[in-house]
Amino acid sequence: MNRDLYPHQVDALNMLRAALAAGKRRPVLQLPTGAGKTLTATAIVEGARRKGNAVVFTVPAIELVDQTVKTFGAEGIDQIGVIQADHILTDWRKPVQVASVQTLALRQQLPPAAVVIVDEAHRTYRVIERWMADRPDLIFIGLSATPWARGMAWHWDALLIPTTMSKLIDDGYLAPFRVFGPSEPDLSSVRTVAGDYDEGQLADVMGEPKLTADIVATWLRQGENRPTLCFAVDRAHARKLQDEFQAAGMPCAYIDGYTEKPEREAIRNAFHYGQVKVVVNVGVLTTGIDWDVRCLILARPTKSEILFVQIVGRALRPAPGKVDALILDHTGATQRLGFVTDIHHDLLDDGKPRTSRGSRKTVERLPGKCPSCSYLKPAGVHKCPSCGFAPERQSPIEAREGELVQLRGAAKKPSRPEMQKFWSGLLWYCETRGYKRGWASNQYREKFGVWPRSLHDVSTPPDATCRGWVVAAQIRYRKGREKRDAA
Repeated sequence: MNRDLYPHQVDALNMLRAALAAGKRRPVLQLPTGAGKTLTATAIVEGARRKGNAVVFTVPAIELVDQTVKTFGAEGIDQIGVIQADHILTDWRKPVQVASVQTLALRQQLPPAAVVIVDEAHRTYRVIERWMADRPDLIFIGLSATPWARGMAWHWDALLIPTTMSKLIDDGYLAPFRVFGPSEPDLSSVRTVAGDYDEGQLADVMGEPKLTADIVATWLRQGENRPTLCFAVDRAHARKLQDEFQAAGMPCAYIDGYTEKPEREAIRNAFHYGQVKVVVNVGVLTTGIDWDVRCLILARPTKSEILFVQIVGRALRPAPGKVDALILDHTGATQRLGFVTDIHHDLLDDGKPRTSRGSRKTVERLPGKCPSCSYLKPAGVHKCPSCGFAPERQSPIEAREGELVQLRGAAKKPSRPEMQKFWSGLLWYCETRGYKRGWASNQYREKFGVWPRSLHDVSTPPDATCRGWVVAAQIRYRKGREKRDAA
C-alpha cells in the first residue's frame, strides 16, 4: 500500500484477524463515515492476496464500481477485473474482482473466491445470502457504517467496532457539527410501512407550501451561505424545494436516481466551485460521495437510525477551512433518535423485539431544543451553547413525604470501543510484563463492574486511560503492602 493506515484502521485489521483466528467466518466491521472504509478494505485485499487467495469485493451501486477500482489501483492493486454489465475491465481471470450486486444477481455462475468483502453489508442482498448458504467454506467480511439492520445476526456472526463517530470527531477525522430544529411537521397522521414512514403520506405533509417556504427561509437566515445538500422525500417534493430556492435567488441543482452520470458530475463540479449553492436530492447521495458539504438540510423524516446516520454523515467529512457542519433538521429526527454520535449498538440485531431493558442502544437521553434559537442541545445542558439563552430552572429538589430527594441525571455508560480499548491495553501489560490473564480480568471488572466477556483478545499499547488506571492500581497495591508490612 502507498498510504499509511490510521490507528483505528490498524485496530480494525487486528480485530478482524483475531475474529478469524477465533473461528468466525462472517464478521462485520463497523467503520463510520470518514473512517476510511475503502482503504481498510484495500489492506484486507492485500492481506488475502499475499496468501494467494482470490477476492471479490461487492458494491451496492454501479457508480461505486469505478470508484473502488480507482482506489485499489492507487494503492498498488492492479490485477482487477470488474463484474458489471459489459464493463471495459471485465476479466474473470483476475484474482481481484469488483462486482455490483445487481450484476451478480443476474449471473448463473458466481466468481471463484476465497474471501468475499461485502460493502454496505447492512443492506439485504438475496444473492449474497444464497452465496453464504451455498458456500460455508468461504470467508465473508461485511463493511458498514451502520450495521444495525434487523436480522443481521442471522447471516453474520460477529460485530467488530474499532472506533465510533464520536471518537473520529474527537480525533479530527470528522468535523464536529451543530444541529438546529427550526420547524417540524405534524407526522401523527403518517402511517408506518416496513419500519419507516409511508412515503406517499410523507410527501403530502412535507410538501405543504408553508413548510417548504420555511425550509428555504430558514436556510437563508441560518445556513450561513454554506455549500448545502438537501434531502427531500420524493421527486415532486425535491422539485418544489428547488423552485423555492431558485425563486429566492439561490442557484440550486437537482439530482435523483435517474440523473445521468455526466450531469451528476457537472453538478458536483458546479457545487465544488460555488456555482451551485444548494443541491436537492432524493435519496441518492447517502453513500459513496466525498463532496465538501458544510450544511445539510434534512427535509425527509425517517424513523430509521441507519438512514438518519447515513444522511447526516454526508456533512461530516473534514475539509480545509471547515470548522464544523451545520445541520438544519426540519423533521424532528434528532429529537426522536438522538444525535448521530449517540446512536450506537454493541450487537448485531437478532430479529427479536428490543425491550428497554435488553436494548442494544447505549445512549437513550435525547436532545432538547432551545426555545430561543432552535439549537438542539445535549440532554442536561441548561444554557444554550449557541445563543446563550438560559431558561428559568425549576428546583431539582423533589419533596416527598418525610424526606427530600435530589434528582440526578443518568451516568454516561462507557461505549464498547472504550471497553475494548481498555481490555486490549491490559492484555498488552500481560504480554510485555508477564502478568497473568486473571490480573487483567480483575482490573477490568474493578473498572467496569463486569467481567470482560464478548471482547476480542487483541493486545494493543494502552492509551492514557488504561495507563493511568494501571499506575493507580500499582500505587494502591504498593501502599497496601507497605501497610501490611508495617502491621
